[in-house]
Amino acid sequence: MKEIIDIVVAYERAVAENKKTALATVVLVEGSAYRRAGARMLITEDGQLTGAISGGCLEGDALRKARMVILQQEALLVTYDTMDDDDAKLGIGLGCNGIIHILIEPIHAGKTNPITLLKATITANGNSVLVTLFSLANRKEPQPGSCLCLTDESVFSNGWEALPFHTELLEDAREALIAQHSSVTTYQHYTAFVEFVKPLTSLVIIGAGNDAIPLVKMAAILGWDTTVIDGRPMYVTEERFPSVKKVIAKPDQILQSLQIKQWTAFVLMTHNYNYELAFLKHLLPRHPSYIGILGPKKKLERMLDELEQNGTIISQETLDAIHGPVGLDIGSETAEEIALSVIAEIKAVFSERNGKSLKYKATVIHSA
Repeated sequence: MKEIIDIVVAYERAVAENKKTALATVVLVEGSAYRRAGARMLITEDGQLTGAISGGCLEGDALRKARMVILQQEALLVTYDTMDDDDAKLGIGLGCNGIIHILIEPIHAGKTNPITLLKATITANGNSVLVTLFSLANRKEPQPGSCLCLTDESVFSNGWEALPFHTELLEDAREALIAQHSSVTTYQHYTAFVEFVKPLTSLVIIGAGNDAIPLVKMAAILGWDTTVIDGRPMYVTEERFPSVKKVIAKPDQILQSLQIKQWTAFVLMTHNYNYELAFLKHLLPRHPSYIGILGPKKKLERMLDELEQNGTIISQETLDAIHGPVGLDIGSETAEEIALSVIAEIKAVFSERNGKSLKYKATVIHSA
């Protein structure tokens, strides 16, 4: 989602500067590649790039082809076969082992275009699905490109209704939204990349001590939507936490103003046992997907015991969502290292990964 937001911001800047643009989207990967399908890059006519479609090896060639797309105002499907050992034919060193299909679309300012659909995913109140249509069978045919954005509340279209198979395409998009899974489907002689898009991760940090500062900074790099909460006004200041939401409140008042979604993570790091205990009492009935608690395991066990003794019902599902001590075991000592381990654990949990070293992974890094 952060890449999509960066692309939209860059596009608005290009429009203000009267620059023409094109959008490159990885629509299909066969085998291994640095980026998976859904990676995007905005290209301006003067060569400015936002986002990435590879580790840097494809961008130069894609830039040249994007300028041609901008000039001709026609979408182009480009294929890079990195399984061919003779990389010199492309003039680039690829180092991957797959076939990468990239659709490059001109962006027509002033009317519905691919950026319009990207904006719809940003403003969606939850998950969304983007559909990009292309023809592998006949590359010389017009490439429909980005044609549909489906959210829980609305359908946004860029010529989707004119397709003869639009009803089937919409139904498959709805199934992807429910299953929360991307897919590649064929319709007649067209191929559709039906992409499930998660919203930004929301990070709620309970505690505004010095050790929260690097956690906020790392979350900002990832583009997470971060809120810092503490009951002490002198800690929750603009100087200490610029550009994030700041809340000063007692535990029983906090959740009234928070919208807890599937991708919301809570990290408790106040170093105040009673404050965190009171907060947990109000938080656990809301069943968040992730709760991280800084401190030793005995502290967490004591908290849970006290809560149960006072009538709070703690299910196995709730216990699975609680991570204490918070973070992955990477030997963290400093506040920065602890922040790194916490961020990594949240990412692993929300991606349904175990956080182990990739060298021990028996299958490919990215699932098909």
